[in-house]
Amino acid sequence: MGISSESPNGSQQIVQKETRDETTPLLPVKVEEEGFHEFNGASFSGAVFNLSTTIVGAGIMALPASIKMLGIIPGILMIIVVALLTEASIDMLVRCSHQGKITSYGWLMGEAYGQWGRIALQASVVINNIGVMIVYMIIIGVHHRGILEGWFGAHLWNSRAIVLLATTLFVFAPLVSFKRLDSLRYTSALSVALAVVFVVITAGIAIIKLFNGTVAMPKLFPELDGLSSIWKLFTAVPVLVTAYICHYNVHSIDNELEDRTQIKPIVRTSLFLCSSVYIATSFFAYLLFGEGTLDDVLANFDANLGIPFSYVFDDIVRVSYAAHVMLVFPIVFFALRLNLDGLLFPTSRHISRDNKRFAIITISLLTVIYLAAIFIPSIWDAFQFTGATAAVLIGFIFPAMVILRDPYGIASKRDKILAVTMIVLAVLSNSVALYSDAMNIFRKEEEA
Repeated sequence: MGISSESPNGSQQIVQKETRDETTPLLPVKVEEEGFHEFNGASFSGAVFNLSTTIVGAGIMALPASIKMLGIIPGILMIIVVALLTEASIDMLVRCSHQGKITSYGWLMGEAYGQWGRIALQASVVINNIGVMIVYMIIIGVHHRGILEGWFGAHLWNSRAIVLLATTLFVFAPLVSFKRLDSLRYTSALSVALAVVFVVITAGIAIIKLFNGTVAMPKLFPELDGLSSIWKLFTAVPVLVTAYICHYNVHSIDNELEDRTQIKPIVRTSLFLCSSVYIATSFFAYLLFGEGTLDDVLANFDANLGIPFSYVFDDIVRVSYAAHVMLVFPIVFFALRLNLDGLLFPTSRHISRDNKRFAIITISLLTVIYLAAIFIPSIWDAFQFTGATAAVLIGFIFPAMVILRDPYGIASKRDKILAVTMIVLAVLSNSVALYSDAMNIFRKEEEA
């Protein structure tokens, strides 16, 4: 039976089973709603695929370059350490949320730090996710256009603007129209499968060339020849840290579960799956391309790989990866729309119950992202700063701040030591990385 309660933003709400925030998705209840079939809760596997798809995005293509910089052993250790820290930070959020019966990250920050805490979290998600999706669309435009022009020649119909418009209308628009994250479980499963296809092809080619003696064993440790090379190692940190950012969708997935005690094993399973994909991708791509590994390893698949049917494999990799990014897009968009709505309409009823607001925000966001991807030449430099900083706040600093404030009295001494450690590591490593990135940008401008 539903109960009436006052939400933290002051709006009255009818709640099924437990209190919920108006900036979170509907809880899994056995009700027949307008436009919905009966929904009894998301499954374990569907939740794992949705969380895994949130994690494995475009960042996977930057990991081999990070491993090249760090060396095989330190690079793989860093992937594992960041995965463990991610699990710890999500655990902090989940324990606090369950204790306080809170169903959104924004609401939890609001409980711990007031209105400005909620706004800081929601603004960080909006900045991070809109930047990520513009990058996704640019990737799709560049690689699909290159593939189509290679197959059919240059025409108006396969120009970048037309390709992206068709993708937006016929792929993104239908997928972002779902009001429940669990509705994307099948596309998420396909997205994870496509990432695995990339790993399998890369591993297969690398192993064949290794047996043929045409690849060299990669370096196990970084080559350090002075202070500048040490500083340069820190530029790999934002890539590794942001590779696991999925915190903005954890509450949405948790809220839709039939059994909410499953969220912790779901997180562990997803992190294990994604870590395995990351390690395999990084190792085999670096083994295959060695010191020629580019910042975006997908660019390495534009050339002859030195095996039979090389260009066929190039096209398979590029098409499968572009399709993977397309299917990641709606998962990231879901959190963007939810948090933007929370910023603009904090006292309104949940966006899924207001079709007009849902449609306006969805269409507006798709339009802005499409136009930005068409008319902005490159947002990579800006994204290195704003995206990386926002991602670190979402993934590590804000969860640590919540556990330090400990609004529900559940934090142990170990929790607080870990929280302080996470904040110090995040601030120091990201500060050094941003400084190093800035110096590299200035150096390139001087050389130009």
